[in-house]
Amino acid sequence: LYQAGFDASWELDLWGRVSRSVEAADADADQQAALLDLARLSLASDVARNYFELRTAQRQAKLMREDIAALEDRAGLLQARVEGGVLDHTDLQRQRAELAALKAQLPSLLAQVAANANQIALLLGERPGALQAELAPSEADARTLLPDLALGLPSEVALRRPDIRTAEARLHSATASIGIAKASLYPSIRLGAKFGFESYLSGEFSDWGSRTWSVGPSFNLPIFDHGRRTATVQLRELQQQEAAVNYQKTVLKAWQEIDDALSAYSAEQQQAQELKTRSDAASDAYQLVQARYDGGVNDFTAVLDAQRSHLQARRDLAASEGRLAARFITVNKALGNGSM
Repeated sequence: LYQAGFDASWELDLWGRVSRSVEAADADADQQAALLDLARLSLASDVARNYFELRTAQRQAKLMREDIAALEDRAGLLQARVEGGVLDHTDLQRQRAELAALKAQLPSLLAQVAANANQIALLLGERPGALQAELAPSEADARTLLPDLALGLPSEVALRRPDIRTAEARLHSATASIGIAKASLYPSIRLGAKFGFESYLSGEFSDWGSRTWSVGPSFNLPIFDHGRRTATVQLRELQQQEAAVNYQKTVLKAWQEIDDALSAYSAEQQQAQELKTRSDAASDAYQLVQARYDGGVNDFTAVLDAQRSHLQARRDLAASEGRLAARFITVNKALGNGSM
């Protein structure tokens, strides 16, 4: 039997089933687009966070190398004084102990730099070491200037978040599905047409006498379904209620995350400013104590204490600035800003 042809049909949208189906399909498409934006936002946030962690570790390693070089010069000066008979070995050994303790911290920082660089390469789909030239330390990346973010009303900026748009689209789709289910309770009418050819013999398949056609309406009357359509309506209503609750929870969670992120960013800014003041003061104190020691006023214990305070203040400031950059990434992620 040889058959070929085409058919077409058009349904009279008496109860809004077709329009609600189109509405639900559009909402599903919007939901998938929002999920794609959410994945992109998460990827961009991870890349930016690892980048700032990398730059922070590189800066701390640079500071530590500078401190090691300064302590080595100081140890050399003490060695010369010991050989000249001016000092005994006590101050020299203390300085060497401080130098060894500082050098012991450097390998862990270098390992962190390598780990962050490899993580960035992984997120970008590159092999380990492929971005070595791009991620090499430079003076421009030593300190990153970040903007001041004022605390605003979270509800005004939360709507751009992909998770809220996803929950909203899911609620929209669930609401439209109720209309589809209710429309299925009523009769439906379709207008259809069919034209084609049908033959038992291949040689007569294209003859005009082998044509088949039909035109007319079809009527669907839902009567006996044992309550299946009614139960479907109830199910769709429950799903819509669930989507509404999920949307409300998502919005409230977004407001909380935005407010928390902005508060943490503001607090870290204040802490970084105080640590900058502390670092400057510790540097001045170290220079003053060093000058007094060179003049024979202080002993070397005071120099070591001032030196430790100065080095620790520098490292704490670098760590705080790194945390500030991470807070900035958190704020952008909470706001749904994937461009950063």
